[in-house]
Amino acid sequence: MGVITQYQSHTLVQHIQRGWSFFNEEMNEFVDLLPAQQRMKGENWYRGTADAVTQNLDIIRRYKAEYVVILAGDHIYKQDYSRMLIDHVEKGARCTVACMPVPIEEASAFGVMAVDENDKIIEFVEKPANPPSMPNDPSKSLASMGIYVFDADYLYELLEEDDRDENSSHDFGKDLIPKITEAGLAYAHPFPLSCVQSDPDAEPYWRDVGTLEAYWKANLDLASVVPELDMYDRNWPIRTYNESLPPAKFVQDRSGSHGMTLNSLVSGGCVISGSVVVQSVLFSRVRVNSFCNIDSAVLLPEVWVGRSCRLRRCVIDRACVIPEGMVIGENAEEDARRFYRSEEGIVLVTREMLRKLGHKQER
Repeated sequence: MGVITQYQSHTLVQHIQRGWSFFNEEMNEFVDLLPAQQRMKGENWYRGTADAVTQNLDIIRRYKAEYVVILAGDHIYKQDYSRMLIDHVEKGARCTVACMPVPIEEASAFGVMAVDENDKIIEFVEKPANPPSMPNDPSKSLASMGIYVFDADYLYELLEEDDRDENSSHDFGKDLIPKITEAGLAYAHPFPLSCVQSDPDAEPYWRDVGTLEAYWKANLDLASVVPELDMYDRNWPIRTYNESLPPAKFVQDRSGSHGMTLNSLVSGGCVISGSVVVQSVLFSRVRVNSFCNIDSAVLLPEVWVGRSCRLRRCVIDRACVIPEGMVIGENAEEDARRFYRSEEGIVLVTREMLRKLGHKQER
């Protein structure tokens, strides 16, 4: 497995080194971290998704793989890639693209395809302004999930050809997949065939969290009564790095107010003192002091919330210190002036934004 990183990758590298150290290289199990190093021509960082792979071809070729699986890093799903690989081989494809129906009003954010009765892709358009609908369902479009299986030699040939093309944006969706489709060598793989679910009757779960709202929604869904993504499935666990921390603690403050939560995820090392947390996700080591109300918020690790704060519909970045009495998510104009506010009304707060407002970020 190779993980390609571009910028501000320190915490990702740290997470992978700590959480995936159980791999055994003697059993051909490994995770290689592949940061942009201007290795090939010494001129450019990664110019696109395809170029990111091209610049690491010398490393990838060393493993003498017969097939290569290319995955996006900002998607959430559970999939048995072996099923997709079997489908790729059985169809005689040179490239296989995982796909699933999405509402047509959302399809402009994806590559959209049309397929024949054998799942051969006969048309592919990247992020069209007017996406075509599926023949059997005019309310849906068939979207690429950014999950690809390639015959290795064919992939290398494509990437080297694309690297020589000065007019290319060096992107899988914009450049390579349309070209492979024109050559008649691309096939679609319906995601339900390889999606791993504890409930076989549920809709296949897949989320692209490349936007602030999507990231916020995906986190809050995990805190719902019956989340669509089952993190508690012992048959297909989601592996991660968990620091050794004490359990979360909910305490009564000096005035007698009780710390409490409802429909929320609260991680180890958190302390909630005399405050109410509703429909929210608190990462590790978060401290919520007295008289606060946290509603529909995502608080990343080591956030410190001062007394008497109200946080709603927001994402608070790692190690932010929210000053006493601050209100976020209730006044759209004020939120947009102080922080980043998305069109959907989700507020992002970072340490740098708070510093610019004159709030110290050291405790």
